[in-house]
Amino acid sequence: MIASVKITEKSFGATQLYKNLNFSIQKGEKLAIIGRNGVGKSTLFNIMDGKDGDFVGDLIYKKGIKIATTRQEHHDVDDLTAVAYILQELPEYSRLKHIIETYPAHMGDNEAKITKFTEALERFGELGFYHVEDEVRTTLADYQIGDKADMPLKTLSGGQRRFVELVKLTHARADLLLIDEPTNHMDYIAKERFIKWFKNAPQAVVVISHDRDILQTVDQIIELTDGLSLKFVGNYDAYLRQNATTTVSQLNDYETALRTIENLNKQIQSVRAKKASTSKTPNPFIPLERRLVKERDELKVNLQKPNFWVDQESLAGMQDKVSERYHKYKAKNISLNTKSILASKANYLVSALDLSLGYSEPLFTDVNFTISPGDRLEIRGRNGAGKSTIINAIMEFAAGNIPETLKAGEIKVDKKCKIGRYEQEISGKLLDLNLVQAIEQIYRDFGLSITDQEIMRLMSNYLFDPQLDKEKEVSKLSGGQKARLQLIRLFANNPDLLILDEPTNHLDLPSIEELENALLKFGGAILYVSHDSYFTKKLAGQVVKIGR
Repeated sequence: MIASVKITEKSFGATQLYKNLNFSIQKGEKLAIIGRNGVGKSTLFNIMDGKDGDFVGDLIYKKGIKIATTRQEHHDVDDLTAVAYILQELPEYSRLKHIIETYPAHMGDNEAKITKFTEALERFGELGFYHVEDEVRTTLADYQIGDKADMPLKTLSGGQRRFVELVKLTHARADLLLIDEPTNHMDYIAKERFIKWFKNAPQAVVVISHDRDILQTVDQIIELTDGLSLKFVGNYDAYLRQNATTTVSQLNDYETALRTIENLNKQIQSVRAKKASTSKTPNPFIPLERRLVKERDELKVNLQKPNFWVDQESLAGMQDKVSERYHKYKAKNISLNTKSILASKANYLVSALDLSLGYSEPLFTDVNFTISPGDRLEIRGRNGAGKSTIINAIMEFAAGNIPETLKAGEIKVDKKCKIGRYEQEISGKLLDLNLVQAIEQIYRDFGLSITDQEIMRLMSNYLFDPQLDKEKEVSKLSGGQKARLQLIRLFANNPDLLILDEPTNHLDLPSIEELENALLKFGGAILYVSHDSYFTKKLAGQVVKIGR
């Protein structure tokens, strides 16, 4: 064991986030942290890497252990190039390189300095630092930012800086790596390379992720729920099996507690009736009543309905009675309205003919596809191949404009086709608004009105707390909350065509499944970009591959 995490209490104001988290990490183990949005996954990382010490409990690390984690901010290093930043962050690299480069000029015959210089050379070689810069550049190229290797961090996009952080951890000579949502923004080839590295990495890695391709490669899954940590040994398939069994057990325990409380209430009523009918002094039923009331109240205080969730396939294999009980008590999930009333009688909604798009040079040429009502079409390609450029061009043509990126060919969009679009990033004009204002603006953009009551209902359907969340600024929402706001926008105008750009990023497992189920029932057409292999298998459809 290289680390033990025991947190018995962590709160934000009056809200208790954790009440008993307890797990350990073994040398070389791959461990995933999962849980519904808002349960405190990122907070746990802040505690583990020492940024947050405001908790009750113990973190025990093996002596001499080195921990590496991803940065969220780069203000103090944003003038460094990507390569310089990564090398600087490698444990021991800067110190050893300084000795190797500066000592020959002044060590002379000083035996102490000669010894220190010799030891530095040996240690530099042991850590593989003689070739590390070339290796870093190669890995940056794998994530398609090799051309940004010598550019300052401040000139890189948020997604590119995220990749720089992953490259940093890939080459960190650390014993334990903490990685938060690593595959967001990755294309399918970069993701394949990351997963290959992840599986073979000699370090222990703890990853926060709901990417099922990642979860399928881990040794252990820790689910945060109801302030507790539930341990599941094995990968995603093992988790689904164990979770189904655990949920049935929790259902039994919960219903047993409810029946016990009901029986105690009946006993209390009976004792009170007897107490009222007796004239004995002292009344023998008073202490019995107190004992029963105390027992009942203690049960009620400790009784909390667990956040049940069982995946659809496991649920289908359960007995009908168990399934009925599950649906009675299961955790609330997002509720999506996917009705589509197509006004157009056209044979197609969108068609592309010999399409070429780009900027100074074409990104691709001779792309052809047709999207008819009910179709599913995946656009597949590496980052930078032009997937978003195609989506933007469709939106421009739908608005009656000719996009600046058009090089050749054409796109036709049926005039009556209503489009709902899910983007990876929230529109900048919504960021400074609170949640209620943002929803009003979304509907206003579509020329639609919405009442306060409808907004409250909509927030509840998408797992926002109408009272606690309504005044929150969009910029301060979590990644999962922003994703759910994007879903509100996606379905606001009852679209005929959905355009989805990585819709599963930031969503938890129950929300991903609910989204997939809703999309399978959707009567309109769907054009999508996704590097979630589970998602693409579910939606299927025609594949248009662009780029190499």
